[in-house]
Amino acid sequence: MNKILLSAFFVCFSASISIAQTSKNYHVKSPDGKVDLSITTGNNIQWSVKHESTDIITPSAISLTLQNGEVLGKSPVVKSTKISSKDEYFNTPIYKKDKVHDQYNQLTISFKGDYGLIFRAYNDGVAYHFTTQKKNDITIMNEEAGFNFKADDKAWLPFVNDYRNKDKWTTSFEALYGNLKLSEVTKDSLAFLPVLVDVGEGKKAAILEADLQDYPGMYLTGNGHSLQGAFAKYPAVETTGGYANMNYVVNGRTDYIAKTKGTRSFPWRVVVISTDDKQLANNDMVQKIAEPSRVKDLSWIKPGKVAWDWWNDWNITHVDFKAGINNPTYKYYIDFASANKVEYVVLDEGWSNIVDLNQISPDINLSELIAYANQKNVGLILWTSWYALTRQTDAAMAKFSAMGIKGFKIDFIDRDDQKMVSSLYDIAQKAADHHLIVDYHGMYKPSGIQRIFPNILNFEGVKGLENVKWGVKDHPGYDVSIPFIRMLSGPMDYTPGAMRNASKANFRPVNGNPMSQGTRCHQLAMYTIFEAPLQMMADNPTTYQKEQESTDFIAAVPTTFDETVAISGKVGEYVALARRKGSTWHIGAMTNWDAREMTIDLSFLGEGIYKAVIFEDGLNADRDGTDYKRTVVNLTSKDKLNIKLASGGGWAAMLEKVN
Repeated sequence: MNKILLSAFFVCFSASISIAQTSKNYHVKSPDGKVDLSITTGNNIQWSVKHESTDIITPSAISLTLQNGEVLGKSPVVKSTKISSKDEYFNTPIYKKDKVHDQYNQLTISFKGDYGLIFRAYNDGVAYHFTTQKKNDITIMNEEAGFNFKADDKAWLPFVNDYRNKDKWTTSFEALYGNLKLSEVTKDSLAFLPVLVDVGEGKKAAILEADLQDYPGMYLTGNGHSLQGAFAKYPAVETTGGYANMNYVVNGRTDYIAKTKGTRSFPWRVVVISTDDKQLANNDMVQKIAEPSRVKDLSWIKPGKVAWDWWNDWNITHVDFKAGINNPTYKYYIDFASANKVEYVVLDEGWSNIVDLNQISPDINLSELIAYANQKNVGLILWTSWYALTRQTDAAMAKFSAMGIKGFKIDFIDRDDQKMVSSLYDIAQKAADHHLIVDYHGMYKPSGIQRIFPNILNFEGVKGLENVKWGVKDHPGYDVSIPFIRMLSGPMDYTPGAMRNASKANFRPVNGNPMSQGTRCHQLAMYTIFEAPLQMMADNPTTYQKEQESTDFIAAVPTTFDETVAISGKVGEYVALARRKGSTWHIGAMTNWDAREMTIDLSFLGEGIYKAVIFEDGLNADRDGTDYKRTVVNLTSKDKLNIKLASGGGWAAMLEKVN
């Protein structure tokens, strides 16, 4: 922080303290002075946020209620305050950029009763969390987390809409965004994070959480112009059930949300603030706030792409064997992966008994497949339900790691109560101990665990491509919403790569031989736009081999990058991002069902000449989504490209520096 800003920060704080003896007002401002986080203590603790002259959060109450009746935040008595600041860069080797700038001003308030609050003001948002210093374990009955807004603003919220087994806290965390006024969000609804609110004046506020550990995830319910935190109670009764009886079903919950250590920090409540939508598509807040990695040696963690079997229903053709869940089929997938320098093949549901990983299908010789894959320099990943893995976590990880398996895709998690959150931390640690990578599918949004355990390379918590197998109303509109909302939390196991691409009029759900909504270039652009260190290739090898131009392009896009530039975007309408790996740039652009023209300004390239391989929607892509045009041209940073995107369309390019 420069001396002028630091001086202004201290003056602002000191002035607040002089008044605080009677009014108990405290302020902490962002390093650039534009964000003002205000805290008042009276009968309760309230916080509010302004960005310049715009009210982002109006005074909102926060508290923790303990089992003994104590309310941390009721009639608070301030013992001490401390101000501090930070301005440093830290390395992020498995991320969308190679380093992150962590800069904030911080206010720490200690209260009588052995608890405290830490407030941070960043240039792009604010965050707070509770801390406790109790000698013994504590039981949290509830947390009050208020987000009040000045007006009846429009918001984008993904609602829990699949209350499974009558437990409303059991959900797949997959939903399109409802775009509605705050007053239309009912008290009995549940929205899972992140949520985005348009606060006017061109500004938006995204609500999320970070560093979620040993605690339930936060949902939001409505109350007028307010959104209020809601939390799953700890499960009391669990029985076997759910889809194919491969999960624990919660049939009863306790009256508390968490039992935990008395001395600890609680999850951060975060509001990211943007003055331009594109800023949301390149935000590092969760990465900045999360606890640093517990895995010291990252050399064995290998990001990459995955040839995936389930979405395409093992639908390979022109072979002399019966395609399905068997060794010949998986050798075919391995051959394809090897030929195209795809790092992994996943064996999805069916390679073993659905609840017992030791009961391997008689059509699968796993040792033979591992040996074959090793010869081809391809790693194998095994699908498992969370239920099956937790029944034998230590033994399964030791066994399959020793055999040469590279990791697990863990599915049907479907909860984020305290018990489940703690389980996923335990699994991640044990996986790291055995040098196993993890893809948490069927999972809530990542909330910082990806920095703590970099071996977790991907997470679902998104309504991905698999949903078009059964039909959706508006996937292209969702595709250009999630980079500004869901992706704020971290990687997304969206599973792109469809080669059968349909216009809005021609799309239909097909389970066994599925297609995508939108154009081929819409799918190609996803490999640059969607953050995913472990990125699936959803279609089948036979189809990819018939579409080798597209396959070559997909295979060349990295899954981690050194730099990210948000070019342009508007939530729900369009997005354009550029990412650099070494000296090569990758650019992707997508639109909703509206055809549009865009300008790609290449000034971010820097000096030199770049050979650009460009994929753009063909002239007839509005009728046939597979229509595209591939061109190769030389470009420099002085160029501005005027591009045309068809309905549900996209644009993708790879620019290699040649001079």
